[in-house]
Amino acid sequence: MSTNTRREASSSTFATHYLDSLGVTYEIREYALDDENFSAILVAQKIGLPAEQVFKTLLCVTSEKEYVFAVVPGNAELDFKKLARACGARKTEMAALKDVQPLTGYVRGGVTVFGAKKEFSVYVDETIELFDVISVSAGTRGMQIVLSPRDYIGAAKAMVVPLTKEGRA
Repeated sequence: MSTNTRREASSSTFATHYLDSLGVTYEIREYALDDENFSAILVAQKIGLPAEQVFKTLLCVTSEKEYVFAVVPGNAELDFKKLARACGARKTEMAALKDVQPLTGYVRGGVTVFGAKKEFSVYVDETIELFDVISVSAGTRGMQIVLSPRDYIGAAKAMVVPLTKEGRA
């Protein structure tokens, strides 16, 4: 594991460059890839954190055709109605997979708000504030960034709101 003070070039991504530019302290955790399964629950097992501390970043689109990021715990399901309420839209849904890489610069399983091609509003589930550290993708499959929720919220310019379906956690 490495920190942002001494990192090999191979552990450098647009996301880590972005965090470095802000002076954010974080840790990189790399893990062996599974070609078929990119689930946050599997990633959590591989990096040694509970699934509720490994947040997945989802690119969504509103009924008004605006893109937003929804960031939810790995063991939870996004409630699209709650996201719509949070961003003032009538409705939200997942963005088409074919649009994810052109809009963010990242592939499925490696999406993060940090260093994305375009800046979109970021909504993160309120459970982020329950933990000392959380993990998000570092912008590539097989690499996670571990940082404090406070640093994540600040660096992502995120709005903290309820986003997950009840009865799931």
